Amino acid sequence: MDVLVLFLCLCFVWGLSEALSFIRNKSKTTRLNLPPGPPPLPVIGNLLSLGSQPHRSLARLSHTYGPIIKLQLGYVTTIVVSSPAIAREILQIHDAIFSNRTIPDSITALRQDELGLPWIPVSPLWRNLRKICNVHIFSHKRLESDQHIRHEKVQELVGYVRRSLSTGDAVDIGEAAFKTIVNLLSKTMLSEDLANPSDSAKDFKDLVWRIMVEAGNPNLADYFPVLKKIDPQGSRRRMTVYFTKVFEVFDGLIEKRLRDRATAGSVRKNDVLDTLLDAREDEEEDVDIFLIKHFLLDLFVAGTETTSSTLEWALSELLHSPEKLSRVQAELDQVIGKGNPIEESKIARLPYLQAIIKETFRMHPPVPLYLPRKSGLETKIGGFTVPKGAQVLVNVWAIGRDPSIWKDPDMFTPERFLGSEIDVKGQDFELAPFGAGRRICPGLPLALKMLHWMLGSLLNSFNWELEGRVKPEDISMEEKFGITLQRAQSLRVIPKPV
Repeated sequence: MDVLVLFLCLCFVWGLSEALSFIRNKSKTTRLNLPPGPPPLPVIGNLLSLGSQPHRSLARLSHTYGPIIKLQLGYVTTIVVSSPAIAREILQIHDAIFSNRTIPDSITALRQDELGLPWIPVSPLWRNLRKICNVHIFSHKRLESDQHIRHEKVQELVGYVRRSLSTGDAVDIGEAAFKTIVNLLSKTMLSEDLANPSDSAKDFKDLVWRIMVEAGNPNLADYFPVLKKIDPQGSRRRMTVYFTKVFEVFDGLIEKRLRDRATAGSVRKNDVLDTLLDAREDEEEDVDIFLIKHFLLDLFVAGTETTSSTLEWALSELLHSPEKLSRVQAELDQVIGKGNPIEESKIARLPYLQAIIKETFRMHPPVPLYLPRKSGLETKIGGFTVPKGAQVLVNVWAIGRDPSIWKDPDMFTPERFLGSEIDVKGQDFELAPFGAGRRICPGLPLALKMLHWMLGSLLNSFNWELEGRVKPEDISMEEKFGITLQRAQSLRVIPKPV
């Protein structure tokens, strides 16, 4: 952000902050047993403590002040949690109190805060949308019936890599995985592929990443409410542009489906879009076209970037540790047979592959800081008081790198999960990349199936060499921060015959 704009914005709120500071300091919260934390600066509080990678900055602060700390981010009291025990209190024991969100100003673009499943309060609308997810998209019955679609998309991924093998071209793993997930979701929900030409997949991936960055980056309007009207960093304006571009994609698909449904003798698709349009025609359901577009936006944005990024990190870590790569390929050879296609039912017989996915989630959680929660009541957590209205952040990345929980936490060691009962389904808070409680990610079952199937297929069908003959020890593991964590450099690798 431009320094001059920042200076003017701070000057604008300085007078107001000084006038209110006495009242605030004498308020009820000063008498509470609040968590410890770094002393705030005038006006801006602890904003400078966030840095360009907040998950790392907040982890360092937790080493100094403990597993639950208080920050004053402008006018927003923020509680940061960095331990499994305290995360359990927030997400399970007191889940109802902390089930709603603090809404970033950028998310108010096109009413996403009112209609977007990850952001809306727990309410009849929220329950209705979750029911659609749980019954019509991610239920065991639906996932079983859609297994042929997953098989088709994984084979398309393998076929794409095989064509690169014949030409000697490098494969951008994140982009290839993203296209696979986009087409899986669109085939399941819309009965057609959304990303056919390779350039359209890349454009959509870039658009999704921009949404993630805009929603995750610190924004002055979030910390100084008086600035919301002027949107000083332009975050809401940019997000409006990004949402509009995604909605334009859905508009054509929805209009085509409405025409098909109005045509006599047309065959129903019986997919998610038909389910949503049926709900729109039901007077008892509060569903309209705008809500349908928001619902599709949530599913595509949440489901594509997180899954493709996790696959990219998993293969990066394996290429960085050749002995781990050799071990998982040996397991695949023994159970599946080298070069053979993997059946989904065989994944249960691949414990080392499963351990690799868990270890990737530990080291590179797709969402390093859970979406912000909001305290509905003044509550005792970890022996301290969390005030009503406080923003609560759970630092999943810090929990995964905590040396008091994990031996050699910065080492990629899938073996730690062999024979372990720790799972990622929201009951073990030392490893909960999908969240927990009523706000747990509804797409967890599909994400796990696709990650294991895609990674296993890529490892069993090909050997891999880093582009430019980069040595394994020299591979960059730097990351860039949005709501999700991407590799700073795309993983480009050259497939070789097995």
